Amino acid sequence: MLKTAIKTKAYAATASGKNLEPIEIERRAPGATDVLIKIKFCGVCHSDVHQVHDDWGGAIYPMVPGHEITGIVESVGEKVKGFKPGDRVGVGCMVDSCGECNSCQAGEEQYCEKKMVLTYNDRELDGKTPTLGGYSDKITVDERFVVRIPKGLPLDKAAPLLCAGITTYSPLMHWKAGPGKEVAVVGLGGLGHMAVKLAAAMGSKVTVVSRSFAKKDDALQMGASDYIATSDAASAEKAKNRFDLIINTVSSAADMNNYLGMLRRDGVMVLVGAPNEDLPVRAFSLIPQRKSLAGSTIGGIRETQEMMDFCAKHNLGAEIEVISIEKINEAYQRVLKSDVRYRFVIDIDSLAK
Repeated sequence: MLKTAIKTKAYAATASGKNLEPIEIERRAPGATDVLIKIKFCGVCHSDVHQVHDDWGGAIYPMVPGHEITGIVESVGEKVKGFKPGDRVGVGCMVDSCGECNSCQAGEEQYCEKKMVLTYNDRELDGKTPTLGGYSDKITVDERFVVRIPKGLPLDKAAPLLCAGITTYSPLMHWKAGPGKEVAVVGLGGLGHMAVKLAAAMGSKVTVVSRSFAKKDDALQMGASDYIATSDAASAEKAKNRFDLIINTVSSAADMNNYLGMLRRDGVMVLVGAPNEDLPVRAFSLIPQRKSLAGSTIGGIRETQEMMDFCAKHNLGAEIEVISIEKINEAYQRVLKSDVRYRFVIDIDSLAK
């Protein structure tokens, strides 16, 4: 039991296969370097559904999901220098790391070589205390893992940027998307639609690759200059040996070799989606044209702040459907059916009801 705690309303899953339901949890009172945040909005990531259903194993119940958190600073510890009450802030997929390894020292906390602490369904560095996420009224986070939300970004549209935004921004920056580069985005969902917006704002020529033409108009409105439907032979033919960089956002291992065939010499396909099954990749999909298959996850706090500032500068926010918290179980079913354009965001004020 925490020595000092703040009682907080939340929604949680108590076991695999069960609906989320109201629960009361405890947050730690702010320590010297902590920021206490009144949560206003929290995005619903597809990984929330996976975690609640224990699709990846190791689930810790009761589980309060949510790692796309925006809100207002309520109070700060006495040693906090970067934030004050009233500030607009966000918290993403991680809330702590060792701070000492090479990755942490390089500002790449997401690749911490000892222990990166996830915002929920994880345990803090003490190895005991479970982390609880943003489907809740308040959260206490060390200031090192809090980012500032620029005034130009609405808090609801900014929430998905803490996962979908940084997950796609980081590989686009690392593999140098920009003018003169042809970038393909596979899948136009929560991750994919932000990849399109970001890559276009960076100056790349962007093509969306999807199964059908159903989302073509949306893709063009978001900044894509072309659209390829893999179910259409004539459309798919246009994709061969074409792209410098592919950001693959889908959670399916299907068509990996076909996608690799869309890369030109020295092209790279980066996986940011997470298929459950093994990837069927043939060696000769890579060898003849010196192609690469890579992976990437979120970004460090420094890069996440950079991404937020970039989005504010270019007036980029997520395409969202705002829901009340009591609609969360219905929203999960719709996520599984891909029935959202393009991210659910929970209005956390609805918890008060």
